[in-house]
Amino acid sequence: MRGTDLQTPKTDLTPALPAPTSSQAPSGAWIDKAKAHLLQNYKQQPIVLVRGRGSRVWDADGRQYLDLLGGIATCALGHCHPEIVAAVKAQVETLWHVSNAFYSEPQIELAAQLTALSGLPRAFFCNSGAEANEALIKLARRVMKDRGTPERFEVLTFENSFHGRTLATVTATGQSKYQKGFEPLPAGFLHAPYGDLEAVRQKVGPQTAAILVEPVQGEGGVRAAPTGFLKALRALCDEQGILLLVDEVQTGMGRTGKLFAFQHDGIQPDAISLAKALGNGLPIGAMLCSEAVGKSLPSGTHGSTFGGNLVSATAANVVVRLIREPQMLREVTEKGEYLMARGRELQARLPTLIQEVRGRGLLIGIELNQEVAPIITRCREQGLLLNAAGDKTLRFAPAFTVTRDELDEGLRILERVLTPA
Repeated sequence: MRGTDLQTPKTDLTPALPAPTSSQAPSGAWIDKAKAHLLQNYKQQPIVLVRGRGSRVWDADGRQYLDLLGGIATCALGHCHPEIVAAVKAQVETLWHVSNAFYSEPQIELAAQLTALSGLPRAFFCNSGAEANEALIKLARRVMKDRGTPERFEVLTFENSFHGRTLATVTATGQSKYQKGFEPLPAGFLHAPYGDLEAVRQKVGPQTAAILVEPVQGEGGVRAAPTGFLKALRALCDEQGILLLVDEVQTGMGRTGKLFAFQHDGIQPDAISLAKALGNGLPIGAMLCSEAVGKSLPSGTHGSTFGGNLVSATAANVVVRLIREPQMLREVTEKGEYLMARGRELQARLPTLIQEVRGRGLLIGIELNQEVAPIITRCREQGLLLNAAGDKTLRFAPAFTVTRDELDEGLRILERVLTPA
């Protein structure tokens, strides 16, 4: 499956765009300026992206890339989707911020859509996945206090999980590398091996308020929960009188082939978090919860200045309307199965290089027998954008509108990189 030079598929969502004009500064000048002024907390790839369409992006030097990362599972409908662009333009020309001191129509409509689709009748909006998970943690503590069990304040999460970068959510995260240098960490978080129900049972105790779980561990190597694990956690939480919280930041909004990944297991959580694909790249997060637990966050207990901002909520309404369609979700499943199958064909050809191909829907990890950082660099140099999910796993999280030809193209580039002449 040797590759060919990059070509832009001629589809409605990926029309070729003109190269940046000659008056635009080259990437190197922008990168120098970034190094002079930005906090150097990111290890950024050395390109400056200036425009995109569908699964294609262009840098400041006019070079084109196939984007199979999708803003880290965020641009689920591709870059500059025309319906989202039109809706956002209309909203910006009308009204873009009023704060949550007032009602706004886009936010109300978004809440109505999400609660109806999730079966969780209360919605809170914020700006990011970390904030949505903070809301889950605060909710769990308030619920237990309202139940007269304030000693129950601990949240049990899982090894190799990722829940955010705030002090609470980074402590909830089951990866010590994200926590180094920020000690002492807040009390109230325990970790169990992912997928090990007996270990969970041993960790749950009289101080446990909730279990927080990802249906697929994205940052932890794209590892899906074992069959039946979420259902068993639901039963355990019911047995112990604690909350089941599901982190759908990376898996929600159709990424796994269901609108919400918990729906694969036929369960109903007490609350979930959403972000990433919800706004297709515009910043918005959400917590959805049951009526019963939602009563524990009455007026004044939690808030967000920008949460549910009119522009982001407008974009999210279009996202939900398009992704909720059965045909769209079927395509995610079918394209995910196709990508998995082609990835395993590549593994069969390169068994000494590829350890495993795994994932669900259009969230796929290819684990190598080596560090992936130099592989990501060489892929970018050949026009393919990916990133790492752990030291040895390449993450594919393309737009749902990606074509099979584009998936093939990405794997051809990867094979060229893995087997240089």
